[in-house]
Amino acid sequence: MKYLLLVHHSENEFTKIPEAERKAMLSESIQLCHHLHDKRQYVHASPLQPEATGTVVRVRDGKPMVTDGPFMETKEQLAGYFLVEVNDRAEAIRIAERIPGARIGTVEVRPLIEITGLPNTRES
Repeated sequence: MKYLLLVHHSENEFTKIPEAERKAMLSESIQLCHHLHDKRQYVHASPLQPEATGTVVRVRDGKPMVTDGPFMETKEQLAGYFLVEVNDRAEAIRIAERIPGARIGTVEVRPLIEITGLPNTRES
């Protein structure tokens, strides 16, 4: 079963972390991805650009509304994700606990609904 592990943290607080520590967190995340790949659990992962670089698209009554970020008055923003394939929720939670972002924010664990008819993607 596939799970999306959504990493949330405060962009403001993250920028206050020393550069060396942020680089160490990224390195730790990359190592985790390699470990998951070796166990055939890795599907994809990536940090996201800051919230202010994003765009929200809504369609109401057939009319698109496009809004540039930032979007919400929240303490935490979506910072990145891991997409994993595991046996169950407990295994997904154990992986989420190892994500460095969980130490400075939260990791939301969400199962995917797998549907047929979508194009397949290949891992590189």
